[in-house]
Amino acid sequence: MSVTISKINDKESLRKFVHFGIDLYEGNEYYVPPLIYDELATLNRAKNPAFDHCEATYFLAYRDNEIVGRIAVMINYKANERWNHKQARFGFVDFIDDVEVVDALFGAAESWARFRGMEKILGPMGFTDLDHEGMLVEGFDQMGTMATIYNYPY
Repeated sequence: MSVTISKINDKESLRKFVHFGIDLYEGNEYYVPPLIYDELATLNRAKNPAFDHCEATYFLAYRDNEIVGRIAVMINYKANERWNHKQARFGFVDFIDDVEVVDALFGAAESWARFRGMEKILGPMGFTDLDHEGMLVEGFDQMGTMATIYNYPY
């Protein structure tokens, strides 16, 4: 079955977006989940002051009506102006081990960024450089902290 991408447009979908990033790692003894309230606040335009100079959207990937991936894509206009570039950022990226899911998620993020005139997309990053950034490339069998990103080795 093919992958479909859905843009987040309501609170219920945003909760699904946040929970997928936790549910994917259920049972993984090394994963330390974030505080759900903090994740929702970070992604909420009314609560996150970064939205004064950022634009963002969030996508969920579905297969057979089941969520199989997520990605956020954002533009920090203040950083782009300061550094004189046109780049988007991606973050909050999690997915099952399936290249079709990955291609669909990054395709949606890239299209969104290009439509807004961006020439690059970098990540994993947050809205600002004070947010969580990067990805785990080793230490998958070591306990992380709430302040770090965890991902599977794929």
